[in-house]
Amino acid sequence: MKEEEIRLIHGGGLDRNGRLNGNSSTTTGERPFDPHPDSSLANQAQPAFEPVLDSEEAAALLRIHPKTLQRMARHGEIPGFRIGKLWAFRASALNQWLENKMAS
Repeated sequence: MKEEEIRLIHGGGLDRNGRLNGNSSTTTGERPFDPHPDSSLANQAQPAFEPVLDSEEAAALLRIHPKTLQRMARHGEIPGFRIGKLWAFRASALNQWLENKMAS
């Protein structure tokens, strides 16, 4: 192992400039670096991040072919969006779409 890795594992850390220091912040008496020094930001509840599904993952959930899913999204028949050249889908949006389809 590299010396830096050993320091990180055994209580070393990074200083405010991202450089390795040999001591942990608890032994030096310093407060650990807080990327959000404004306490109001740190106390606010962060919204849950929902990972997006690619065409193959979303199609597998719906049990359809990925090309069919992409065609439906392109025509606005199913909720999806493009990230560059790739289609992406939110599982919650697909679930809501499916529930609406089953209700009608």
